[in-house]
Amino acid sequence: VKSGADAIGLVFYEPSPRAVTMAQAAAITAQLPPFVSAVGLFVNATAEKVRQTLEQVPLSLLQFHGNESAEYCAQFNMPYIKAVRMQTASDLIQADEHFAEASALLLDSYQHGVPGGTGQTFDWSMITAVSKPLILAGGLTTENVAEAIQQVSPYAVDVSGGVEESKGLKSNNKISAFMREVANA
Repeated sequence: VKSGADAIGLVFYEPSPRAVTMAQAAAITAQLPPFVSAVGLFVNATAEKVRQTLEQVPLSLLQFHGNESAEYCAQFNMPYIKAVRMQTASDLIQADEHFAEASALLLDSYQHGVPGGTGQTFDWSMITAVSKPLILAGGLTTENVAEAIQQVSPYAVDVSGGVEESKGLKSNNKISAFMREVANA
């Protein structure tokens, strides 16, 4: 946030090394300044788990990274982002049509059996114009984010592993360098 991020992601997917507990998430969101969004990331969570989280943590947006249906995503009456694991250009077109109520689509790398956080980029030339804002993710680092922004012109970029010292441990220096590259792109 100190480096200029507009949003932070809180991972509610226990297998992830980046996962947070509800208590940790509530403590983090309590310290956020105005106009910084808290995004709750879920992977094939039960509707009850999402509802319990919403009761305890003030989230601005939901982000779904699993095989959730459009109906599932919309049931919480909250703005949501749907992740699209890019294999072909048609994945984006289908998601744009299927997730009509999504606030944005997050484009991530595809790796069989892995919902995200692979650290791998994908072929950005597959990205076509769609009706929704696009958030680019997947292997973004200080070294490639400016090129990614120039090539794709996304609404936003999403980074996690690209600014970590080790899995789940963010580096303030890497975050600052990444944000400088974003600002200069």
